[in-house]
Amino acid sequence: MARASTHPTSRDVAQAAGVSQAAVSLVLGEKWRGRVSEATAERVREAARELGYRPNLAARNLRLGRTRTVLLVVPALTTEFFAGVYTGAARLAAEHGFGVVLYPSPEGIGPARDPFGSAQAALDGVIASSMAADALTAIRGDQLPLVMLDSDPEGSLGAATVNLDIADGVRQVAEHLLALGHRRFLHLAADIPSWTFEVRARELAARVGTIPGTEVRTTRAPISIEGAVAAAEAALAAPGPRPTALVCDDDKLAAGAYKAARRLGLHVPDDISVTGLDDLALATAIDPELTTVRLDAELFGERGMAALVAVLEGRTPEEGDIPVQLVVRGSTAPPRTS
Repeated sequence: MARASTHPTSRDVAQAAGVSQAAVSLVLGEKWRGRVSEATAERVREAARELGYRPNLAARNLRLGRTRTVLLVVPALTTEFFAGVYTGAARLAAEHGFGVVLYPSPEGIGPARDPFGSAQAALDGVIASSMAADALTAIRGDQLPLVMLDSDPEGSLGAATVNLDIADGVRQVAEHLLALGHRRFLHLAADIPSWTFEVRARELAARVGTIPGTEVRTTRAPISIEGAVAAAEAALAAPGPRPTALVCDDDKLAAGAYKAARRLGLHVPDDISVTGLDDLALATAIDPELTTVRLDAELFGERGMAALVAVLEGRTPEEGDIPVQLVVRGSTAPPRTS
């Protein structure tokens, strides 16, 4: 049967092979292994041969963008976590022929005004941490193909979201401390209005609340050792029964909690157990070494970049949160009986 067009398209190939256009793209781009079967791949290749289909590389480059440059928007690089996110994103970007420009949005300073003059002309897409979401307005990044990291999937600005399973990490922390016998908890929460920190507070309260006779008090601090020292010292010195477990939103907050405990003459973990979240290098530099939740920052960056490439290619990004793991070290122990 004669075709209306002398130039077959990937849609024609997909229809002839009985597969999606995304499958055609994977097979002809040699990225199908582990995603479609050998039989499906051969069916696509055969349909392409019969139709005389040749990928339009110029159109593909237009579809993937003009400059093949991606902006990664993160908070100020005050820990190695976001450096790891950048490393993972840049590694995967290089495999796809993209470059990554890093744009830190330092807390308390605010993002620079429109740093590229015209971001939409200079960039093909944006990957942004929800902790630096305010910067998107300044760079008009919310008008570009956008992937959000650590963001509420239900209310995200982006075409896709990539999350670590923070809720499960907090559940692992809570279950560990509850199993040791702790019932009085102090949550040293990051003083940042971000979905990822809301998840931590909600999950801690929900998990601890399932056990009768427990309580969770909350005090907030900026993510800095100095801020954590002041907040933790005030909370631990407050009237009433002292908490036996201090759950910190971040390893830097935990390091500050250690200093606060020492100032009050308390010993970790004999008098108070302390947990963090991130598993930064700091976690094994303090004594005792910190019980914390290990987050794979590089995989996080890779998944963010992979999601953006999928969005640019018109594919559905990989779903599912990235698993996290509790690492038990010397900062947690059963509470003293008194």
